[in-house]
Amino acid sequence: MYLEGKMAGFIDELASSSPEPGGGAASAAAAALGAALVSMVANLTVGKEKYADVQDRIAGLLEASEKTRGELQDLVQKDTEVYGVLAAAFKMPRGTDEEKAKRNEAVQSALREATAVPFAIAEKCLEVAKLSEVAAEIGNVNAVSDAGVAALLAESGAQCAALNVKINLNSIDDKDIVQEKWEAIKDILSRAQKLREKVVKVTYEKLG
Repeated sequence: MYLEGKMAGFIDELASSSPEPGGGAASAAAAALGAALVSMVANLTVGKEKYADVQDRIAGLLEASEKTRGELQDLVQKDTEVYGVLAAAFKMPRGTDEEKAKRNEAVQSALREATAVPFAIAEKCLEVAKLSEVAAEIGNVNAVSDAGVAALLAESGAQCAALNVKINLNSIDDKDIVQEKWEAIKDILSRAQKLREKVVKVTYEKLG
């Protein structure tokens, strides 16, 4: 069975009453699956005589997808860790004005970090979307459906990460940071959507 061990444990943890891992980790995992599918398309194209003219590009694609996959897998864990820091900050004492000030400083710092992680996940999702485009265009046509799935997972991951960015931005006092990050996220979502639309279109065209 494929869903044994760590994967099954991760899904069980998502289903539990524990607040972590949560949506941020899930979005990184989804995009990591997308990156893995890009790698699969590349691996099914490497060394194939039919695709001799794109071997250099395929080798670069495989290297990039594996790098991105590793980064996303790290972000699954990182998202869980930053939530723990934020939860600890919220539990700090606030009986005096001094304690309130220290708590607020710690909470704001933790919120910025908790925003940075899903923001990084969204950026990596966009990378997966870009890589899926290459996979769909030059990869083994027998695996083109997997390139399409990768694009869909990438955009979905970006949308999910955006929700986690937004919920943290809502509690950040620095409005300049809030505006900057949200404008950047909207740009990522727009680009991911366009790539998904293009890749899915190419996928269906090649499927006939």
